[in-house]
Amino acid sequence: MIKRDNSFTKENIIFYLSTPPALYQVIPERLAAAGLNKEDNGWKRLVIEKPFGYDLDSSTALNTALQKSWKESQIYRIDHYLGKETVQNLLVTRFSNGIFEPLWNRNFIHHVEITSAESIGVENRGSYYDDSGALRDMIQNHLLQVTGLIAMDPPASLNADAIRNETVKVLQSLRPISKDEVEKVAIRGQYLSSTIGGKPVKGYREEEGVDPDSKTETYAALKFYIDNWRWGGVPFYVRTGKQLPARVTEAVIHFKPTPHHLFVPKGSCDTCNQLIIRIQPDEGILLKMGMKTPGAGFKVQNVSMDFHYTDLLDVRIPDAYERLLLDSMTGDKTLYARIDAVTAAWEFMMPVLDAWKNDPEIPVHGYPAGTWGPDVADSLIEEPDMNWRQPCRALTGNDDFCKL
Repeated sequence: MIKRDNSFTKENIIFYLSTPPALYQVIPERLAAAGLNKEDNGWKRLVIEKPFGYDLDSSTALNTALQKSWKESQIYRIDHYLGKETVQNLLVTRFSNGIFEPLWNRNFIHHVEITSAESIGVENRGSYYDDSGALRDMIQNHLLQVTGLIAMDPPASLNADAIRNETVKVLQSLRPISKDEVEKVAIRGQYLSSTIGGKPVKGYREEEGVDPDSKTETYAALKFYIDNWRWGGVPFYVRTGKQLPARVTEAVIHFKPTPHHLFVPKGSCDTCNQLIIRIQPDEGILLKMGMKTPGAGFKVQNVSMDFHYTDLLDVRIPDAYERLLLDSMTGDKTLYARIDAVTAAWEFMMPVLDAWKNDPEIPVHGYPAGTWGPDVADSLIEEPDMNWRQPCRALTGNDDFCKL
């Protein structure tokens, strides 16, 4: 018989709730009833998958129930997006490079664009997705958390609370959206049947488990503002969708154009002066700028300076869940959502969710599967000569893979 040495781990236990959300309250209650929340001889921790609630009321109710038996220090609300290497590198890119931070404000940035696109449909998750939708599934959690990291002020230290304090400030500074302006700043869509690569693709309402009259969005685009000194007046554009041309997630910082168009006519270099932070796939960073074309005159062309994580061939990049679960073991909550951040995100999203649910006049725009969503989403961009960045260039010959 082998005797195990538990002197190091003691009775340290992580309960990872990768279960249906309906059990997020039941399981912790049962664990606490059995005394498994007590930390007499080692810590006990709950790791809870998203979604943390279905709306603001259910999120508040879930948190109240959890904190009857569990301390906030024991609760880890996991968001795998925050475990991605490039998302974490946002902090390093901004705060370890003196060339970026002085420009990271309303004086030099024209707008910020965040895209999370999927090239697949709902697959076999139709019944679940029809009760969720793109806004709940992606924007309320993943993309607002990324927004927090992009827009945050420098933390006082790398302490978990110091970093999370700054991201919470961003979420609490989001300008509230009134019900009267929802239709102007939020676009929802559903993918329609189409042909991709010579193969027929079902429309969303034809998917298994989906209501034939469903108004659940498979595409959502949103324009909003952050009302603080750093970002006052700078529009943020966020979009996500299924059955788009590529699987890609990226943030694009659009710097303001020069005040006097000395070398090029206005509009001829609209894609110059962009910082593109690719979260997946082909993780990396790309800076686009204008350079003189060789030869006579001053013809300007767009060029890029880029870095790809694949260039670090001798470094293995851990999966997001690997990183986050390791952090839960070491007690590092930097990349875990705090309850005030979750609450602020739900408070911001509820006017849009309520309007989409209760106002039958707000349309659901169709878009053919394999396209970049409904054309009406372009109307969110304030300048008529600017559009969403189309991030996919098939450099590999594989349409499912999107390069910087």
